[in-house]
Amino acid sequence: MTVNRVGLVVHEGRAEAVAAADTVRAWCAEHAVGCADIDVWQEGARRSAREEIDAAGGPDLIVTLGGDGTFLRGARLAAENDALVLGVDLGRLGFLTEVPAPSVRAALDAVREERITVESRMLLTLRASCRLEVPPHMEALLHYSHEPTLPPPRVRVECETGDDWGVALNVVALNDVVVEKLARDRQVSVGVYLAGRLLASYSADALLVATPTGSTAYSFAAGGPVVSPRAEGLVFTPVAPHMAFDRSVVAAPDEPIALRVLERSGQAAVSIDGQVRGVLDPGDWIGVYAAPRRLRAVRLGPTDFYGRLRERMNLTDAPAAVADGTAAPLWPVRSPPPGDLAHLALPPAPDEAPPPF
Repeated sequence: MTVNRVGLVVHEGRAEAVAAADTVRAWCAEHAVGCADIDVWQEGARRSAREEIDAAGGPDLIVTLGGDGTFLRGARLAAENDALVLGVDLGRLGFLTEVPAPSVRAALDAVREERITVESRMLLTLRASCRLEVPPHMEALLHYSHEPTLPPPRVRVECETGDDWGVALNVVALNDVVVEKLARDRQVSVGVYLAGRLLASYSADALLVATPTGSTAYSFAAGGPVVSPRAEGLVFTPVAPHMAFDRSVVAAPDEPIALRVLERSGQAAVSIDGQVRGVLDPGDWIGVYAAPRRLRAVRLGPTDFYGRLRERMNLTDAPAAVADGTAAPLWPVRSPPPGDLAHLALPPAPDEAPPPF
């Protein structure tokens, strides 16, 4: 594909990310491709995704250099411009990034020569009973190093607002939307609605709605299920709820999940992909649903999600399972699938796999 302009999102705290960024800039110069650093902080303020994309000249490929946190920053920008996003892996426990740093030049060549697949990932967006913003007295507490908070989410002007349907906010989440308590000694009380019907009222540390992509992030840490990123659906998971029913619920992709802060609850923070974006008072609510736009992620070969799950989570075989025999083979079959199984998504045999990037 033709790449006209590359946007760089760099974890500047890692020397290897800075070095890889220089490689990307050199590749762009060699191929007469524009290149701009984006999602940077200037004069202690941050810009909206639209402002950052416009300032960078509207890149059609976003390259992130870091771990999953850096990829999430790049995904927010890519979704705003319907750009491709390529994650270069410099993290420790990443599920989102695609290629190791030494292979970044080969990866860019593959994009330019169209030796890639584009994976479509579900994004979340939301409506709320009110505009979201971080109160001034909280903002100073949310500064991490040199990274101030994002500006308040804008309203999507193309959407109807008001009445029972609230305000349509111009935000997207690749991983999750979380409503969480603000006071350490007081849980948040929230009524949870699935597809317009009350499921239950929870008293919990937090309640979250995740995409399949985000199922291996906060939801997983809270005991939620692992969901294939190729699946479609919304995963609701309560965090430390004070009730017997503490299970996750997986909703269909067209079933919204609403969270209403109850009358006797304290205030609750709303986090989107790990960043606090606003505070809800008792009586306020948010409705989370699948966004109309999708993230377009660059993949350079077959995605071995379950192999990565085994590797990243250090999964091992139960001693009792192999005490009297041999371990299960990682590759149980090596021959091509028969005709009635040809439609299934199966990894290639090791000798058929393309060379790693």
